[in-house]
Amino acid sequence: MPSRTFADRTRGLVRDEALERAAELLVAGGWRGLRLQDVADGIGVSRQTLYNEFASKQGLAAALVLRRTEEFLAGLEAALDGEDDLYRAWVEAVRTTLDTVARDPLLRVLLTGQGAQDLLPLLTSEAEPLITAARDRAAAFLVRRRPDLDPATASAAAEIAARLTISHVVLPLHPPDVVADQIATTVVRFLM
Repeated sequence: MPSRTFADRTRGLVRDEALERAAELLVAGGWRGLRLQDVADGIGVSRQTLYNEFASKQGLAAALVLRRTEEFLAGLEAALDGEDDLYRAWVEAVRTTLDTVARDPLLRVLLTGQGAQDLLPLLTSEAEPLITAARDRAAAFLVRRRPDLDPATASAAAEIAARLTISHVVLPLHPPDVVADQIATTVVRFLM
């Protein structure tokens, strides 16, 4: 496999720095206070460089949500792998997700901060990348845990869990422990 070029490494560094700076600005000033020019100034590149990388402010936000998703999916995977019992594994995974959202200032701003209604589509009508990432990681866990399980069934169960968890994050109606129990019960019953 060929190594990455200098240009690719540089682009990746600019992207990482832009996402870090955008997260800081988003937490400090909310969605309406986030400007691509401020992100560009903060990392020493032109605004056009950011437009070339993300296409728009919404594209930057989508990349930020996906990045945060990948970070927390690693924790989700650890929670799933940390339990032998399938039900308890799912309870722990859902609790981990809900706890992460509750503790993470960036996710709180994305979901509840001023101007968050502009970002809500990233978790609702435009949530496909988020759901797909969560589904694929959780389905891989299920297939590892139960090799006899049909991959399509594992994928369906994982997608159900992802959609239900995101739904609770967006509109919590019950305490996290109740939600974790409900989702784990749904997944386990679906798999039976």
